[in-house]
Amino acid sequence: MQEHKAWHVNGFAVIFVSIMLFVLMILTFVKGVDETPNFSLIALGAVQLILLVICLSSLIIVNPNESAVITFFGKYKGSVLESGLWMVLPLTEKRKVTLRVRNFTSQKLKVNDAQGNPVEIAAVVVFKVMDTAKASFNVDNYEKFVEIQSETAVRHIAAQYPYDTFSDEQQFSLRGNADDVARELLTELQSKLLFSGVQIIETRLIHLAYAQEIASAMLQRQQATAIVAARSKIVEGAVGMVDMALRQLEDKGIVLDEERRAVMVNNLMVAIVSDKGATPVINTGTLYT
Repeated sequence: MQEHKAWHVNGFAVIFVSIMLFVLMILTFVKGVDETPNFSLIALGAVQLILLVICLSSLIIVNPNESAVITFFGKYKGSVLESGLWMVLPLTEKRKVTLRVRNFTSQKLKVNDAQGNPVEIAAVVVFKVMDTAKASFNVDNYEKFVEIQSETAVRHIAAQYPYDTFSDEQQFSLRGNADDVARELLTELQSKLLFSGVQIIETRLIHLAYAQEIASAMLQRQQATAIVAARSKIVEGAVGMVDMALRQLEDKGIVLDEERRAVMVNNLMVAIVSDKGATPVINTGTLYT
């Protein structure tokens, strides 16, 4: 099924013709039943009435960003895409299909990610009809079709990647690569909707979180990972500061034996790495007995 333009002409001319037919029909019926009935005039008036009904049945109003799919006794005759008042083939079925951009927001779906963790995910899909014939005849209800296929695609994408990564390696994840996930969702969804005449304009994740039953545990894991990473940086900086302090002492000619160097390194590391303020103990001398 492929969309093509239906035959249509200006509808205002048809209205003018319909008004003329209506006036002639009234005059014909009045003459036909005046005093002595004239069956030929009555028959002519009936024919004019039939023509009037046919003319009026061919009129259709198409609003902006709207189309009309024309079928004649079960056969597709084309689509009217221009807005206005038009005359099409009489005695046809006219089905309106909107061309406006619309969006669909999926429900919060619970899916197991690539690592088996249950996550909640939802997406918004922006779409519009590009082929009215495919949207009308290739699927039963294209809006419902978009809804079901969107949720299917979201589930499939969410199951392919982990929610988050807890290593220093650059790995693909749902949280860390949300834009890439949205683009992949758009590509997959467009391939599913190709034969339905619907174009996907944009997809975007609007909700992504761990399921309630593991949210607390995963939050603790994230906090622990952040603390370990922060401690690693602190230790790395502390080692550099201690090394710099020892070098400066040596440059100024202050030589420490191995025992005092070890004590100094220990004190500096404790003072720098500790998450609380260090309380120094000052040794004022040595008591000999």
